[in-house]
Amino acid sequence: MQKITKAMKMVAASRLRRAQQRVVAARPYANTMARVLGRLAERAGEYKHPLLGARGDSHYVVVLITADRGLCGAFNANLTKAAQLFIREHPGKKIELVTIGKKGRDFFRRRQASIVREYTNVADRGVSSETAAAIARDVMELYTVEESTIDAVFLIYSEFKTALTQRAVVKQILPIGTDSFGTQPAAQPEARSDQGEVLIDYLYEQPPAEIFGSLLPAYIENQVFYALLESTAGELGAKMTAMDSASNNAGEVIDALTLTINRVRQASITREIIEVVSGAQALD
Repeated sequence: MQKITKAMKMVAASRLRRAQQRVVAARPYANTMARVLGRLAERAGEYKHPLLGARGDSHYVVVLITADRGLCGAFNANLTKAAQLFIREHPGKKIELVTIGKKGRDFFRRRQASIVREYTNVADRGVSSETAAAIARDVMELYTVEESTIDAVFLIYSEFKTALTQRAVVKQILPIGTDSFGTQPAAQPEARSDQGEVLIDYLYEQPPAEIFGSLLPAYIENQVFYALLESTAGELGAKMTAMDSASNNAGEVIDALTLTINRVRQASITREIIEVVSGAQALD
């Protein structure tokens, strides 16, 4: 068993390095895209888009990203606990789930939760932007169809800190910029906000409908892709740590068993010597 856990640790460590590199490379793009899109939306004037603007506050969809397999410590348990806490903190709300990963799906399926979409084996061969885009398009379709009553969509995923540390994150992705994106008039060049931030004026070559119609879906796809990358790196870090701990525990059990069997063997040898000596004394 120790050989198996050591092998699993090495596999997780080799995959973690690439996953960590992808996360580090994706963070600047995701943060910059969110910042630029926020500024664009603030200066969109009276333009409306299905993905922008607040709705009601009674129907939520939670996109929960977990692993497909276990043997990764408390990784999956922390995410399902975060989802349960979110549900408890919003009593009276209709909450439906979109699960990515078998562990989250199975956990809430046993509890008779409403699961509207489920995706499994997403990270088996590495997270791809195409897979993330397909999931994001399904979520946006749920949100924007004519008969939809969904008011907000939230992401729950594991943010990768280090191989030893992951943090469950709850993040609202739809509607985009409910709190910070308003329909404010365009700022003048080099105008400053109340906080002293320089507000940049943008010149639009295309109509707002054309720009936002392309950028907003791309933003949601990027957010899902980024969350999948973070979650995959967190899973591998948790698995490497768990397998290292399991290998150490197996080593302690091996040492204890070795000591026990040595004691038993020594006792057996001592008993045999005593029997031989006793027999020789009896013959004398």
